[in-house]
Amino acid sequence: MTWLFDLPILAMGAVVLGATWLGTALIYLTVTRLATGDRARAFKAISPGILPPLSLMFALLVGFLAAQDWGDVERAHTAVNREASSLRAVVLLAAAFPGELEAKFRKNIQDHIEDVVTREWPAMAHGDATLTMAPPRLAEALRMAILYVPSGEGQIAAQREIIEALQGALEARRQRIILSHSSINRVKWLVLLLEAALTLVAIAMIHSDNPRSNRIILGIFSTAVGLAVVLLVSHSGAFSGEISVKPTVLQQVMPEATP
Repeated sequence: MTWLFDLPILAMGAVVLGATWLGTALIYLTVTRLATGDRARAFKAISPGILPPLSLMFALLVGFLAAQDWGDVERAHTAVNREASSLRAVVLLAAAFPGELEAKFRKNIQDHIEDVVTREWPAMAHGDATLTMAPPRLAEALRMAILYVPSGEGQIAAQREIIEALQGALEARRQRIILSHSSINRVKWLVLLLEAALTLVAIAMIHSDNPRSNRIILGIFSTAVGLAVVLLVSHSGAFSGEISVKPTVLQQVMPEATP
């Protein structure tokens, strides 16, 4: 379903609502065709009291899945902001070192951010980013910070803070890559859609003796189902789709990284 997640919101809404209405129409036509003779009396005997529990169960499923989506997005924002703050701290603290070393720190940070924006972000959007390889620019900056022999209390303190900031940036990067693989799995989608379908079938059966009212009620509930699915799909994947976490705060560090 990656193609659906990558659509603009309006196009995504059109696809999801169209599919929902098509499925609802098939349910309505099937139930209407079956509602004859004894089956019609059996459908009419179904208590309308079954609809509130079914609707409540669907609403609870939507709420749980929405909480997962929004929680992932919030954690992704936190990880990206932490990474940007750590990298900016390295750039600012690098001023405590001699000119050449400071320039190397700045260049490594700038190259790392460019690599994140041009290579890692598209990979995260498609769930292809991995932790197999450490980011070379950050690894080089950490190596320089560890191997440098400081002179004076100021450089000792700056060295310690730079090492901590680089470790924080590496940990934040790890978190955002892990979160790029987090999404609503197929089982959850299947359960949600089956619950919606069962509710629509129950509505169609209970109101099978009144076609006009049946169509109105089915249309209202199926639209609500479609909008709920659009809400979930548009937020499924913290780094994919039109509504996603962007590398804006990381890019804001780049001017600081330029000498």
